[in-house]
Amino acid sequence: MTTPHDPKRLTPSGLPRARFYDIPFDGAPGPNNAITDVPGVAVGYTTLIEGDGPLVVGTGPVRTGVTAILPRPRAELASPVFAGLFSANGNGEMTGSHLIEEIGTFNLPVTITNTHSCGVARDATVRWLGGKDPDALEDSWGLPVAAETYDGFLNDINGHHLTAEHVAAAIDNATSGPIDEGSIGGGTGMVTFQFKAGSGTASRVVGWQGRTFTVGSFVQSNFGPRKNLMIRGVRAGAELAEPQIIERTPRREKGSIIAVVATDAPLLPHQLKRLARRVPLGVAWTGGLGYHSSGDIFLAFSTANPEAASSPPGRLAQALYVPDCDIDPFFDAVVQSVEEAILNALIANDDMTGRDGNYVPALPRDWLETKFGRRSI
Repeated sequence: MTTPHDPKRLTPSGLPRARFYDIPFDGAPGPNNAITDVPGVAVGYTTLIEGDGPLVVGTGPVRTGVTAILPRPRAELASPVFAGLFSANGNGEMTGSHLIEEIGTFNLPVTITNTHSCGVARDATVRWLGGKDPDALEDSWGLPVAAETYDGFLNDINGHHLTAEHVAAAIDNATSGPIDEGSIGGGTGMVTFQFKAGSGTASRVVGWQGRTFTVGSFVQSNFGPRKNLMIRGVRAGAELAEPQIIERTPRREKGSIIAVVATDAPLLPHQLKRLARRVPLGVAWTGGLGYHSSGDIFLAFSTANPEAASSPPGRLAQALYVPDCDIDPFFDAVVQSVEEAILNALIANDDMTGRDGNYVPALPRDWLETKFGRRSI
């Protein structure tokens, strides 16, 4: 039974999501249609919006933030998760990637922010761990995952407004359940298909051998020219091309997309890399083609097999996993959830004006309702 406050249709702050409209998606979403449908996964944000008018580097205007994704509950963050990653186009950054490629695991929160604050987010995560557990790094080291996309069209990106305290706040306020989307957290200043975009999420339920697993995706979406926009096969870009608006939005592709895929299905690192390789197919379903300056970097992890991922030395480790020959439904879930997460980032949004009066419109809601109709309650 759908209600006006169904988290699949509305964000906690009341913005419409893609399923507010009668858009015909594939697959079955989880209860919140979010990466947080994967048990133990939490998401937190810090959003920085301040000032208007001409750019004064170091002062503003500020349109940025940081997103934190916790792969395990806080008390278990030191326990690694099996992981795999894939770079479809490498004009971007994701720290910790070499270790993931080498051993197929990572631990600690994942952070996503703007390009010039990626190092701050990475270092602040290590500081956060040291503050919470002073003994954790005494005889060890931290190599957290931090990723970025560029928000310099709207934000004073060279003003370095993100601080370690902002990162710690995003980690500390991370929650499960429904989460907000759009111009929030690291997605605050991001643009997709010359419309306002940013943070988006979706999930899919996968049945296998009488068991039910969840695949959830989170994107920081910041890519694509207007002409390429596609919504469930509808080539929408040409219909929505308004010269007077395009004049005030970015003309050159300077964007990227970061996607994080989580699942509670028992999958091994090579299988999670295979999931990460399917993310570009979901991006392509919205019209993303991985242009030259786009950093398209994707991470997938599994919360299953905690004992195997953190097995002590001197004993054999055992891990359960879904056979490769049965993995196709999980590929479906990745593609479907990534596509919907990008559309959620676009639809759960409003117009934004940033530095120097630079303006990015939201995807028009009246057009969405005319084209697809509103989903019945």
